[in-house]
Amino acid sequence: MKQQSTSIFSLQFWLLCISSFVFFSSFNMLIPELPDYLTSLGGEDYKGLIISLFTLTAGLSRPFSGRLTDRIGRVPVMAFGSLVCFVCGFFYPIVTTVYPFLFLRLVHGFSTGFKPTGTAAYIADIVPINRRGEAMGMHGLLGGLGMAFGPALGSWIADTFSINVLFYVSSMFALISIAILYNIKETLPKTHQEKFTINSLKIKREDMFDPMVLPAAIVIFLTSFSFGSIVTLTPDLSKSIGLKNKGFYFLVYTLASLFIRVVAGKFSDKNGRISVLRWGCMTLLVAMTLTTFASNIYIFVAAAIFFGLGMGVVSPITQAWTVDLCEEENRGRALATMYISLEAGIGLGALFSAWIYQNDASRFPIAFASMGSLTILALIYLYSPKIRRMKAND
Repeated sequence: MKQQSTSIFSLQFWLLCISSFVFFSSFNMLIPELPDYLTSLGGEDYKGLIISLFTLTAGLSRPFSGRLTDRIGRVPVMAFGSLVCFVCGFFYPIVTTVYPFLFLRLVHGFSTGFKPTGTAAYIADIVPINRRGEAMGMHGLLGGLGMAFGPALGSWIADTFSINVLFYVSSMFALISIAILYNIKETLPKTHQEKFTINSLKIKREDMFDPMVLPAAIVIFLTSFSFGSIVTLTPDLSKSIGLKNKGFYFLVYTLASLFIRVVAGKFSDKNGRISVLRWGCMTLLVAMTLTTFASNIYIFVAAAIFFGLGMGVVSPITQAWTVDLCEEENRGRALATMYISLEAGIGLGALFSAWIYQNDASRFPIAFASMGSLTILALIYLYSPKIRRMKAND
């Protein structure tokens, strides 16, 4: 596919980054408050499902979003993801019992099943190959700002106003994301575009998985267990060490990830993805070790900083590696494969960590240590003979 620009700092690129900022703010601002909200509905034992159900539909929708991205266009897929966030925000105040709430979380997951897939494919279309890592890192920086800004803002809104106001503000952010997308030009060539029909949703076996990107999928799957445990348990961990703002960990780790995303992206463009991913996994292991023993604010903050540095490397570099490994005409499918692995890791990490935790603060260490140990497997894999051979040609 022909690159449309020699510079990643085009207007289209920055509009996409801003759209991602408000999109990630939209659904992330809810995360710190949802465990307590579900508890107020009588669903204290279902906290692990808050993230798991969200990631379940995100993962299941990836083959569809990947197929539509390659056939209908990048922009419609992104717009649909933001539209789901907009609609769901208005339904949260209506559901007042546990099971409708859990069903809504299931539906809400379609948002991240679509928006990031179209976004990553769009970025790959408009940036030069030799700056792909930098571009993914720069976009991740803006998305990361949304992930930091959202939870902190969400907790403030809930404390200052009400949880319902928070839900409505979340919807408004999603609407802004959609409005920005209307000013973005489609990058899928017209010769590749198809009109949307019901047949567009018919998934074939080859649409489910791209074997060419298996190495990247394995790494992101194993490292995402840590992320699943963090988003599920740190709101409760925050309360246990006396922090009122349950989004504080999210704020610290995301701010820590901002600078490293661009630096790691540039470094991987020059020196290869695999070496950088190894360092990212090592840093993530340090973060999960510190989180395991976070009994006071100082260790808690240090853990969040290292977590931000680790994820700030692993996330954008894995995206860039995925695009490197795939065929151009299958970018949507390849990115969907990577994101399916991401969502599976996050969902299972959330589910297992909540099951281990069982609302007992004394079980925090074993929950975080168990999920963090999967990163060791990712590191071992990155040093395996197969990956060493790939690195020789990286």
